[in-house]
Amino acid sequence: MRFPEPLVKGVLQRRYKRFLSDIELNGETVIAHCANPGAMTGLDAPGSEVWLSANRNPKAKLDWRWELIRVDGHLVGINTAHPNGIVAEAVALGAIPELSGYGSLRREVKYGQNSRIDLLLEDERRPPCYVEIKNVHLKRDLVGHEGAAEFPDSVTKRGAKHLAEMSDMVRDGARAVMVYLVQRGDCDHFRVAGDVDPIYAEALAEGMASGVEAICYDCSVGIEEITVARKLPLKLDEVPV
Repeated sequence: MRFPEPLVKGVLQRRYKRFLSDIELNGETVIAHCANPGAMTGLDAPGSEVWLSANRNPKAKLDWRWELIRVDGHLVGINTAHPNGIVAEAVALGAIPELSGYGSLRREVKYGQNSRIDLLLEDERRPPCYVEIKNVHLKRDLVGHEGAAEFPDSVTKRGAKHLAEMSDMVRDGARAVMVYLVQRGDCDHFRVAGDVDPIYAEALAEGMASGVEAICYDCSVGIEEITVARKLPLKLDEVPV
């Protein structure tokens, strides 16, 4: 996913009300939209280098969107609106082998109980594949879990609901895949943050026991583009399946 125009560097002053941030830009303070409803643990330290995109929508209330932050020398993507497009592009390019071999790809398709699946892959030669994509950017380096990319960073009832509905799709004969997309490149494996949301951890365990698949890829994050990079191993020590 290439940014449509060059990003602009600024300095984070504060994030507040979840979706707002004050950024020092060229000696002035601007308010930028923060498209991230999560806790953003470790990703909102005042004084951090951040990168903004210009908001060209004439109906938008804010002129800027917060896209990236530099943490310990690494750029991290914080915009949760991007992962679906990043994964869809990677699937089309064959960069995620587990999701290759389908004739068509549709996004935001209704299914389950008033839900939408992020990607629906279809082919007349095989069952449909329901793909749910989760943005991952939490990295706490807890003792015994150093280098882990973790999800979720806050309680996600919606995430647990999606896992139950994906299990229903598997029972109906379809394939269902959870894709955890890590918008950073400084992690070496993936784990579930069961201490943050034990209900989600349990839902994932139940989903995988019913046949839901889980894969994780990290990203190459730059100021020009964000692309899928490496497959990360899953270490689901808190998900006993």
